[in-house]
Amino acid sequence: MRDLNIVLIFGSAPDVTAIKQWDLSFFSSCVAINNAWKVTPDWNYLIFPEDFPLERRPQLPVESHQQLITANEFVLHQNSFGGFVYAGGTMAFTAGYWALGALKPDIIAYVGCDMVYAAENGKTSHFYGSGNADPLRNDVTLQSLEAKSNRLMAFANRQNCAILNISSLPESRLTFPRLRKSDFQQTFNHERLLANQNHAVNPHKVGMALAAERNLGYFVPSGRYWETMKSFDPDKLRKIDDIWIDSFKQIEFSQFI
Repeated sequence: MRDLNIVLIFGSAPDVTAIKQWDLSFFSSCVAINNAWKVTPDWNYLIFPEDFPLERRPQLPVESHQQLITANEFVLHQNSFGGFVYAGGTMAFTAGYWALGALKPDIIAYVGCDMVYAAENGKTSHFYGSGNADPLRNDVTLQSLEAKSNRLMAFANRQNCAILNISSLPESRLTFPRLRKSDFQQTFNHERLLANQNHAVNPHKVGMALAAERNLGYFVPSGRYWETMKSFDPDKLRKIDDIWIDSFKQIEFSQFI
C-alpha cells in the first residue's frame, strides 16, 4: 500500500500554537499561511499574498526544505479551479486550492484557520495577539465563508482528497468535518473519510453551482479581482453561494472514529 500524501495547512488562530508539540513528520507537507510560519520552523511551504509586508516574511534564504509560495505560483492553480471570485479571496481557501493543484494530496488537514475572531475578555484573535480579520472584510467574494468552504471540499472530493478540520476551537466557519488531532493520527481511516465525504456530497448541486459559475463568467486571470470588483453582482454571487451551501450535508464527527 502506498504512503498517503497528507498535507497540513495551518493559519494564525490562537490554538495553532499546539502544533509546536506535534510530531509534524506525520504529514507529507506542512503549509503555513502568512504569519503562521513563526509558530514552528518545521514548515515546508509558506503561502502569502502580494501585500504581505516584507518585514513579516522570513529572512532569506530559507532552509533547503522550505519554499515561499507567492502569487506567481498560486494564481495559476487558483485559476484552474475557477478563479478567486468563486473560490473566495482569502488565503485559507487559496492555500487549499494551491495544495490541491500543486501537491495532489490524499488528505488535507486544517488547523488555526477557523476564521472566528474573539478578541474580547482578554482573548486574542491570533496567536501573536490581535490581528486583522481578513476573511470578515467587506468583499463580494466572501459573502458566505461556509459556501466557499463547501466549494473547496467539493473540488477536493473530485480529486479523491478528504478535507478535515483538526482545530481545537469550539467554533469554526469551515464546514469540513471535525476530528481531534489525537484521533486523526491514531485511528483515522482514509477510505472511510473519503467514503463519508462521498456520501455527504450532492453531485447534482455541485453540478448546478459549477454551471451557474460558468454562465456568470466572472473570471480574472491576473487574480486581482478587486480591481474589477464593481463589475460583480453580489446578488448573483449570493445565489451561487446558496447552491454551494446545499451541496453537502453535515458530516458528524462520530462517523470517523
